[in-house]
Amino acid sequence: MAAPKKKKTLKKSKPSKGTGKVTPTKTNPITPFLMFNANLEDVTRFYSGIFKQCKVISVNPMQAEFILNGQKFSAYNGGPEFKFSWGVSFMIHVETQKEVDHYWNSLSAGGKELMCGWVEDKFGMVWQVTPNILLELISHKDPIKREKATQAMLKMRKIDINILKESVK
Repeated sequence: MAAPKKKKTLKKSKPSKGTGKVTPTKTNPITPFLMFNANLEDVTRFYSGIFKQCKVISVNPMQAEFILNGQKFSAYNGGPEFKFSWGVSFMIHVETQKEVDHYWNSLSAGGKELMCGWVEDKFGMVWQVTPNILLELISHKDPIKREKATQAMLKMRKIDINILKESVK
């Protein structure tokens, strides 16, 4: 007779010493599960052409698992009743205008350009193409710089790093 199996217990995240920050455990990752109204072979082919760090784990017309820039996604072709909204979006952190242009132009092809660095791809998924300097400026300790950067951002569709930098001079 085999020995009884040990019951698995969930590890709780613990605050790291002195920082008050919670460190995630590897035992309970959170994976976005996306319901598309599309053939997932087409979806993964589209994203593979955009994200330099893309790995398709498994794919067929109805189900897929893939990794984009280190983030794992699971997906299912749920049909037309499933639509994405701005309520959930994925932020792509970039450093350069070249990266902004690459993601913006690639993701908006067949989709929609939205305001403030947001774009909807041809499958309806909403993305934020966000240069790190934007996040630094709109959270700047100087309220005048913060406001100027925010006002500049609110006038843009695709974020222009040079205009942002000029706005706070």
